[in-house]
Amino acid sequence: MRHHVLGGTGIEVSAYCLGTMMFGFVGNGDHDDCVRIIHAALDEGINFVDTADMYSSGESETVVGKALKDRRDDVVLATKVHFPMGEGPNRGGNSRRWIVRAVEDSLRRLGTDWIDLYQVHRPDHTTDVEETLSALTDLVHQGKIRAFGCSTFPADHIVEAHHVAERRGLHRFRTEQPPYSLLARGVERHVLPVAQRLGMGVLTWSPLASGFLTGRYRKGQPLDLSGVRPTLSPARFDPQAPLTATKLDIVEQLVALADDVGCTLPELAIAFPLAHPAVTSVIIGPRTMEQLRATLKGASLVLEDAVLDRIDEIVAPGTDVYPPDGVWAPPALTDPALRRRTPGARAAA
Repeated sequence: MRHHVLGGTGIEVSAYCLGTMMFGFVGNGDHDDCVRIIHAALDEGINFVDTADMYSSGESETVVGKALKDRRDDVVLATKVHFPMGEGPNRGGNSRRWIVRAVEDSLRRLGTDWIDLYQVHRPDHTTDVEETLSALTDLVHQGKIRAFGCSTFPADHIVEAHHVAERRGLHRFRTEQPPYSLLARGVERHVLPVAQRLGMGVLTWSPLASGFLTGRYRKGQPLDLSGVRPTLSPARFDPQAPLTATKLDIVEQLVALADDVGCTLPELAIAFPLAHPAVTSVIIGPRTMEQLRATLKGASLVLEDAVLDRIDEIVAPGTDVYPPDGVWAPPALTDPALRRRTPGARAAA
């Protein structure tokens, strides 16, 4: 297993990061089985584990805590904060009030005294980024976290956060965690170049494009909609949607390329993000032991320039074939009130 330094922190992490979103009632509810999967990943050389407080409403963190009980010192542990964790207006977001509460809850569920990488799961337009950075900096000083990063932030938000940190003498985001795959290359336009310029580590998620790059979904074959991913995001797998047909057409081209390379489609898909010099580690999210073993078979695969050139011909650099699941949408676009003057405002103008 290859290792890279995480965003100038001096912490060395494996090129594969074990993502645990599928551990818990959303995916695999058998805690003992999940613990075995985590141990198997560690035994294969993975030393980087990523979770989040909202995964299965905290259950994933609990499972990770059980698995790392006797192996904590050997693991770089990452988790995230932002999404609501209960009823009420102040049980989520990026405010100091919530962060200082949420980190204690995560530490308790994880059964640890410290978190190596604490990530802000999404932007929060209601909270000044200085407030967020200040709270996170205090947690570093208190020894509860070692470093912090962001996840699925637009490039302009990352730049603003670094500017604020420099101006206010605060610690800065050391990492970014964006979606990146053969079918979702949009981050190549701005996010990855910005991360490189700022010396940030990059953990990419969804390398299998919500399952479309597993080889399970093929053109001309009935789509199996019984899996976890189709259940979570049924619109992504609508067999009547033109976008689904587009993805399946591209998958056929990528399958042919993988055959030429002598690997499987999933192996090609997971090797692809690591070919970008900005990427530190690729998050894999197995639900079963079989999925983990199949993924790890391609750990040594390095894509040659000729292969990357063919990929560029199939999916142009910087192009999203589909909008990745879970990507943050600017409130200026989703909330009409933020882009329309009220009648009173027009009259005053």
